[in-house]
Amino acid sequence: MPLFPRRLAAVASAALLSAGLFTGVYTPRAADAIVGGTAAAPPPWLAAIGTPAFVVRPSGQFCGGALVTADKVVTAAHCVDFLRAAPTLLSATFGRADLSKKDGETVQVRSIWVQPGFRETEFKGETVEHHDVAVLTLSRPVINRLPLLIDRSGTHLPGAPTQILGWGTTSELDLFNTRLRQANISLVTDARCADAYGSAFDRRDMICAGSTHGDTCQFDSGGPLVVNGRLTGLTSWAYGCARAGYPGVYTRLAPFNLPL
Repeated sequence: MPLFPRRLAAVASAALLSAGLFTGVYTPRAADAIVGGTAAAPPPWLAAIGTPAFVVRPSGQFCGGALVTADKVVTAAHCVDFLRAAPTLLSATFGRADLSKKDGETVQVRSIWVQPGFRETEFKGETVEHHDVAVLTLSRPVINRLPLLIDRSGTHLPGAPTQILGWGTTSELDLFNTRLRQANISLVTDARCADAYGSAFDRRDMICAGSTHGDTCQFDSGGPLVVNGRLTGLTSWAYGCARAGYPGVYTRLAPFNLPL
């Protein structure tokens, strides 16, 4: 089992329990602060998803998301499913490159919609996320921020211009990064992904990308996989971070009819 799986369930659960805000099991997966990436300025649509109760991380951030309409943020279901009954504990912060700062714009979440059929299985000790997408409705519209369009084609050739962004760790052993980073990576064929993950990979709702030179890791979950300038996937799960032979697995958004 990897030393730091992309989900830091125990750490997050303890933080919320100590704050008296949650009595269930917290299970968001965390992906890395972009292994092999470089520092980046936040695009207007990029959201840091978090809660003040998660004191382990600056700004309470534990996942990412993308603004797709004035008041809707798309993120991974496993990031927010545990808080469906208490959505106002969550917030989305825009325009903050460094989580240790207080700049940018923070908006409270009003409601959480999780894709029906969201479920979890396992691969070599890692949690596998299926139908891993959720929509957060904000308490107010976010003005002066251009949303990111969702890709509806669902067809992309390996080698298409692909970008990942996140505030996560820069390796499996780094839990302290607070700066937004980005990396340009390549899509991986469904056949190669199936070779790596076997039946855990479902090409109907998953897409793979990345390599040992660029990948997502802890606290990148729910963040964007941008292909040809459109939101194509969400950081979901993988076996470790940037491990040889195990690309990152992202939620493939095209098949889903999201309530936007």
